[in-house]
Amino acid sequence: MIKKCNIVFTFLISSFSLFGQTYITDVTILDVEKQKLIPNQTVVITNDLISNIEKSNKIKIPGNVTIIDGSDKYLSPGLVDAHIHFFQNGGLYTRPDAIDLRKFKDYNEEIVYAKSDMETKLRRYLQNGITTVIDVGANYNFLNQRKDFTDKSFSPSIFITGPLLTTYEPKVYENLEKDEPFTLTKTIEDGINGVNQQLKYNPDFIKIWYIAGNDGLNIEESAHKNLPIIIAIINEAHKSNLKVAVHATQRFTAQLAVENGADFLVHSVDDEILKDDFVQLMKKNKTILCPTLIVHSGYLNTFGQKINMSNYELQKADPYQLGSLLDLKHLSDTTLVKSYKNQANSQKSISDLIKADSISMVNLKILSDAGILIATGTDAGNIGTLHASSYLAELKAMQKSGMSNWEIIQASTINGAKIFNDENEFGTVSIGKKANLILLDANPTEDIENLTKINTIINKGIVFKPNTLIKDSPTDLAQRQLNAYNFRSIDAFLEPYAEDVEVYSFPNKLLYKGKETMRKQYSDMFENTPNLHCELKERIVQGNIVIDKERVRIGNKIIEAVALYHIENNKIKKVYFIQ
Repeated sequence: MIKKCNIVFTFLISSFSLFGQTYITDVTILDVEKQKLIPNQTVVITNDLISNIEKSNKIKIPGNVTIIDGSDKYLSPGLVDAHIHFFQNGGLYTRPDAIDLRKFKDYNEEIVYAKSDMETKLRRYLQNGITTVIDVGANYNFLNQRKDFTDKSFSPSIFITGPLLTTYEPKVYENLEKDEPFTLTKTIEDGINGVNQQLKYNPDFIKIWYIAGNDGLNIEESAHKNLPIIIAIINEAHKSNLKVAVHATQRFTAQLAVENGADFLVHSVDDEILKDDFVQLMKKNKTILCPTLIVHSGYLNTFGQKINMSNYELQKADPYQLGSLLDLKHLSDTTLVKSYKNQANSQKSISDLIKADSISMVNLKILSDAGILIATGTDAGNIGTLHASSYLAELKAMQKSGMSNWEIIQASTINGAKIFNDENEFGTVSIGKKANLILLDANPTEDIENLTKINTIINKGIVFKPNTLIKDSPTDLAQRQLNAYNFRSIDAFLEPYAEDVEVYSFPNKLLYKGKETMRKQYSDMFENTPNLHCELKERIVQGNIVIDKERVRIGNKIIEAVALYHIENNKIKKVYFIQ
């Protein structure tokens, strides 16, 4: 049974400041444009704007203001994820066109969950320092729903398009009405009408899914056949002063898109190394690239049952969507599961992924070095690419391509603002810009992972502590420790437990007490037990008690068990096992 995070609707006064003045004192500012650190600064926020920045010894702080001590801390612009999808949840069941598991879970449940979970997703993004998100393929319901969050202090700024305009649509998405994420455009007239239909919903831009080769023709023939429709869509969008984002992963389709006015390529070219004529074309047309380096491996590693999750993801992701990625280990259709696993782990699939990833990274470095604007984006919502928590993995992949930490920080801040020419509104720590900022406990120019060491978030001028944005429910804690158990991550497994946790054999036999004793017990199991997996069969919640019926595989042995988790002060304080 999936239960969403309980959302905190009220906060303690210490958790945030309402509109007024906030002084961040003695802080080191990240100047992302000049790529330098500016120490000993005091930043003044008035309402939702940065109103002043001066040397700390030159500024006088009045009374009746909020003061944040920035000593030994680093102030960065808020981060931008330039490629997400609200209609996808990131779990195993979110893309039935990629793996059809509708006999196990009705796809309508996924649709309902995506819509009901939008607020939690937004809070999760903000908790991770992401103050702007760009949905590059939504539907009409989300275009309407984003209005509910425009003025909410906990919500990142949202840029969004409607359904993807495409000449190919997977059948599973047909006839979903306002939940349909695609608009099929078979003619020039279809393309023009597709743009005009979206205009009624005030999209921030238009997105084209330029898929070539699904019509039985080769890539070049298919691309040329559909090019008049692509051109018509771009021209119609530009008439309404809307930029156009294009999904085009082949060099040939990407080049045709850029030649004909595409503003934003939302994936890397992954089929060939780019030559200088393409680079110069992008530079001339000022086309922006969002590389999305990790999304393909998310699919392949999930299907191949070889997913690795960092402690950061295990703690920060939607725990239920993350947990679903391991369901292939116990679904009853073993024939289907084995076919996906064998295909994903075949030498061809592995070689193809390595080749595509290598080409994507080489091309990213080529374009970055040439001065092409790079904007960080995850493609979050796809299977294995979880909302908000996947951002760090994308940054590390960009780093692996050869981009410097400063270049990655630029791509994650000011460059995201430039996609819609909003660099005068946000993206740097500058007077007059929106106060969308993150205060970090460590220097991200030394280690890019320090972007996750967030002390304080300022969004629309309001100050938050990260742990106030989402309140863990009892089931969240139980699910997080279950996920970490299955990933054999001892630190993430212990995180939901109280330091003085007590573990019992039901009804009252104390087995041991204390997190450090638990560490030893489970570290040995994680290190030495083959074929370890716990399947959740049923979950019951009674107040602060979570009762899980589990089927645990340990080597070749299956154990049926019941675990009772007692939560106190937002930690698991007692555990009772029934076997």
